[in-house]
Amino acid sequence: MTTAPAAMLRVLYVDDDPILARLVEKALGRVGIEVSHAEDAASAEALIAAQRFDALVLDHYLPTGTGLDILRRMRAGGGRTPTIYVTGSSEATVAIDALKAGADDYVIKSTGEDFTALLHRAIDQAIVKAELLAAKDRADIETRIARERAEMLLAEVHHRVANSLSMVTSLLRLQASSGASDEVRTALSEAQARIAAISGVHRSLYLGDDVHTVTLDAYLQSMLQDFRKTIPGSIRLTIDACPVKISADRAVSLGIVVSELATNAAKYAWPEGGAGELRVELTEPEPGLARLVVADDGIGSDPEGMALGTGLGQKLIRAMAERLEGSVVQPAVPKGTTVVVSFRV
Repeated sequence: MTTAPAAMLRVLYVDDDPILARLVEKALGRVGIEVSHAEDAASAEALIAAQRFDALVLDHYLPTGTGLDILRRMRAGGGRTPTIYVTGSSEATVAIDALKAGADDYVIKSTGEDFTALLHRAIDQAIVKAELLAAKDRADIETRIARERAEMLLAEVHHRVANSLSMVTSLLRLQASSGASDEVRTALSEAQARIAAISGVHRSLYLGDDVHTVTLDAYLQSMLQDFRKTIPGSIRLTIDACPVKISADRAVSLGIVVSELATNAAKYAWPEGGAGELRVELTEPEPGLARLVVADDGIGSDPEGMALGTGLGQKLIRAMAERLEGSVVQPAVPKGTTVVVSFRV
């Protein structure tokens, strides 16, 4: 089985010296490079526009203008053809200018065999470099497309999860209103609040620009806005949160903590149905440290006393605080109950 011969490289050699151009054509032809010749800028640019070349070789001095003029116009137009600049031995500044203008290499001009050998090597290296850069650009594009697709799919997953959780919440609400006992209704209502806290995280993820982190001020505002609809109108709920960002998993833990603390306050702080204020604050007192405060002005509670209800809420708060690698304290206050959760972000 025979393999097809590799396609010849095509090089445009731009020089107003026809004798040297002929020598270059013969020398490079022996190593499998097809050379086209242009004597001035106009004919060179016409050939560049009409044909595809694997590399260009530009002499500096031309009948009108210089090789730099061709190079600059080509690069300005987006042309990335590998280009070798040819200069005289005393023209170091010209070579530097050519490299700054976008030339890949330069070769000192002479009539000896060293010139064509160096030119051949420079052409090969410039083409290899261009191929590597093109491969990198393709890989970058493929990586970007794959990342965008993955983020789109992840956002869609968050959207579907949030919708499913909302459906579960609605089913729990329907079941709670179907004549169940007070104890069952309370348990179902608390389950709704916990699921809503988780659903809010997914809603924040698929609505936001970042599918990996949650901005807590927007999340808490949205979550507690829904919670506000479930509490008596005599309870005034205020929210003041800074735009701290944390991962989705940690946001779920924090959301459950806020939900449990707010639910407990709404249930027990005003047992006679009195009016009061429930306050939720999130601050960042120092970089990397967040502080959540949930406070009410109700009857107060003993941090060492017996848990009200089943005690499940307190267990959840402790468990979620551990997942946040944070601490939960209930400081003594003149009125009501205040719980402070500190955690790293």
